Amino acid sequence: MTDIQDIDVLILGAGINGAGLFRDLCEQGLTCVIADKGDFGGGTSAAPSRLIHGGIKYLETGELRLVAQSTLERNLLLKNAPHLVRPLPTVIPIFSWFKGVPAALRTLLGSTTAPRSRGAVLMKTGLAMYDFYGRRHRVMPRHQLWSKKRTLREIPPLTPRIVAAGQYHDAAVTLPERLVWELLAEGMRANPASRAWNYAALEETDGDTLRLVVDGAPQHLRPRIVVNAAGPWIDRVNAALGAPSHLIGGTKGSHVLLDHPGLIAALKGRMIYFEADDGRICLVFDYLGRALVGSTDTRDDDPDSVACDDAEIDYFLDALRSLLPGLSFDRGQIVYAYSGIRPLPASDAANPGLISRDHSAPVAEPSGARRWPVISLVGGKWTTFRGFAEEVADVILSRLHHPRRRDTKLAPIGGGRDYPSDPQAWARQAALASAAPPDRAAALLARYGTTATAILAAEGASPLMLQDADHSLAELDWLIRHEAVRHLTDLVMRRTALAITGTLTGRDLETVASVCARALGWDEARTAQEVRDARTLLETRHRLRL
Repeated sequence: MTDIQDIDVLILGAGINGAGLFRDLCEQGLTCVIADKGDFGGGTSAAPSRLIHGGIKYLETGELRLVAQSTLERNLLLKNAPHLVRPLPTVIPIFSWFKGVPAALRTLLGSTTAPRSRGAVLMKTGLAMYDFYGRRHRVMPRHQLWSKKRTLREIPPLTPRIVAAGQYHDAAVTLPERLVWELLAEGMRANPASRAWNYAALEETDGDTLRLVVDGAPQHLRPRIVVNAAGPWIDRVNAALGAPSHLIGGTKGSHVLLDHPGLIAALKGRMIYFEADDGRICLVFDYLGRALVGSTDTRDDDPDSVACDDAEIDYFLDALRSLLPGLSFDRGQIVYAYSGIRPLPASDAANPGLISRDHSAPVAEPSGARRWPVISLVGGKWTTFRGFAEEVADVILSRLHHPRRRDTKLAPIGGGRDYPSDPQAWARQAALASAAPPDRAAALLARYGTTATAILAAEGASPLMLQDADHSLAELDWLIRHEAVRHLTDLVMRRTALAITGTLTGRDLETVASVCARALGWDEARTAQEVRDARTLLETRHRLRL
């Protein structure tokens, strides 16, 4: 007899939107299962610009509600996940005084052509509005308008074609995939009856139960509500659920990371948010010691094979050469590249950059043999995941006649729980307790938040380190055993930043694989295959030179 598990909610897709909803629903006492066909946070959620931002560009498209929500959620994340989300001072070079005002007004009234050459008057107005919308739970300074002289003094390699610059503050997320995992862990902590499955295949449904295969074993679930959080795969999943749809019209966003000490020194911890010569918005900032450059915005709908192509790399390098003529740029500086498909709503907008980044959650009510509604999470952006989750959770709670028990606005996430106001004092105390050097304790606190306490205990006083990267074997072993690592790529690409920073070498990859083999019981053949698979993926799709 088939063992059928009755649950409240099944969430298909464990990216940031699905993980945020899972955490919220578990906090309310609902029993949930979240399942992903790959690793947690391994799809579109692994390919953002790594910004937690209020969306200053949404001002000119009139999406004021989205700006208000985004700035609030940015400020909340700075408080709730300080180990992963940090302030990012941002400079916008300005090339004219008055250009862009008529075009901005046309866009605000519905034009499908984005304004170019946003002048100082327009930027000053926009930055003042941005400060206004970001006033709730404010944690960062207000904007400044810099003269040309000051701008070139602050960033000497910048093109002298500028007339001024604006500086404001947003935020960056250092390890977005870890934030996804920590949300899932928070959900299971709140409700131990809930489960999170990676590498789970949706096999079939009869409209009452769904059959998934996890670790080779079938799992039969009978949910009261199904949530489709599959991002760019939403329409495919809805078809499999018997609720066909045409909701997604994705665009491709690519990024590269450069090993460029001169650029890192010039940035001084800032991001430059600038218009390329064709009017598209680009950015460059110091991401864990590498210069992250992005992003493109072109029509694409194949999330399974998306990769940064040569034309996009040429575009980035040309944009940087035009912006920073005092520095040199070439392909040899690239240490990593990545791409993703934004799960934007289907749209006929001529300019992909004008497709709304707002979110929605359309419902396919029960129909025919299908006894449960399907709620699809469409659109959205990294920054607003908590607010989006709260909105959808309230809909689900209402349908299930279940009261909301906890507000997540000020709920800490993972290593942000009990995060110290004085990190250096914490590191000294943790070093005394673990016999580790204080600088090691500080490094792990910055990487994992207060989860570092358990990792320091596992490491001991003299941990064995990788040869080329600042990670210990005991640290990696702890992550494997506690964070649902199933494959070598899970560890080097998502639980850590070893791959994306370009610090992963071939010999370290072999060592990491041996740590996985001991923790997960792999034999020699499985270990060798994991290394081959990781090498192929990293070298071909991500341009990492191992």
